[in-house]
Amino acid sequence: MTEVRFTGATLDRAAELRNDRLAMDRLLADPRARFVGASAGHVVVSSHEADGGVHLLRRPLDGQVNPYQPILLGLEQDGRPLFAADVSEPEAGALLEATGAGRLLSLRDAGLLLSQAEGGLAAYLVALLNWHRTHMFCSTCGSGTKVAEAGLSRRCPRCKASHFPRTDPVVIMLVADGERALLGRRIGWEPGRFSILAGFVSSGETPEEAVIREVLEESGIESRSPRYIASQPWPFPSSLMLGFEASADGGEPVPQAGEMAEVRWFTLEQITAAQQSPGQPGDGSLRLPGEVSIARSLIDAWVARGGRRL
Repeated sequence: MTEVRFTGATLDRAAELRNDRLAMDRLLADPRARFVGASAGHVVVSSHEADGGVHLLRRPLDGQVNPYQPILLGLEQDGRPLFAADVSEPEAGALLEATGAGRLLSLRDAGLLLSQAEGGLAAYLVALLNWHRTHMFCSTCGSGTKVAEAGLSRRCPRCKASHFPRTDPVVIMLVADGERALLGRRIGWEPGRFSILAGFVSSGETPEEAVIREVLEESGIESRSPRYIASQPWPFPSSLMLGFEASADGGEPVPQAGEMAEVRWFTLEQITAAQQSPGQPGDGSLRLPGEVSIARSLIDAWVARGGRRL
């Protein structure tokens, strides 16, 4: 299986420095220090590809990072400090257009253009900033929280509670029956758009148990022998996708009311044809998940093996 997008960041997250105020002051004062910016769903990337391809745009701090509540991403391989900055899309778009310094790109599009390491960094950046945006108040007492550990947590000055970034585990699974794969179309998706099934892991449940439960709930198909394949950070907004393969063990596909519009078996030949000739919205042809997703990676790996399980 090829490398999954949004993984592979090479940054040292510098855990040993985050509670050292003097160390943080040195990093903030380092003339090599840079920041990278992101909004809720976009990242700021280089505007020119002649310098080695698209990459996250690194700029001097220049007052863009709060020295009292900095969000440190970590240290790059050359030791250069790298910070995060929350940018609003309208303001950033206007500034970048005026200066020609870079451009805003959706994270999904960036995931296809950035290198493996840069894509992993982009996912980390967006996920961390999104968490800070949505956790500005204490869930215990309601008071405003402040950045702590240089961005890896938030702390309530009133009740002293500490809050840490949340990641929701989600199982996503390719269920096969010989040379057929089970695909579903969620309510709201246009006709022809299908993907493999997925769902959140419930409290007190293992990922393997979640695979079997979700497949049955979403499709009416019984499954067995779930096998973990790979994972992917999915910052839309804060999930960790746990990729599995499983074998069908009986039943007929029936979409779950209120969630799935269609659930169907597709043959290896049908899926291979959709890989080679992606359809267009509205033409009724099978359209697979985008290449940035682990869903597509699992499908492509299954097709490459001729429909055989690992």
